[in-house]
Amino acid sequence: MAIRVEHELHKRRFGRNLGVGLVLAALIAIIFGLTIVKVTSGPVANAQGEIINR
Repeated sequence: MAIRVEHELHKRRFGRNLGVGLVLAALIAIIFGLTIVKVTSGPVANAQGEIINR
């Protein structure tokens, strides 16, 4: 039994899915990085200059 040739529609769909997956992975990486920076940062001053310990 011969292997069937992939249809052009499936190639386009795969390319679109790959693009959406990469954008989603980048968004998750950015949010994770911002979370790590926020958690590991030291005391933060509020608008009045008072130190807030988190």
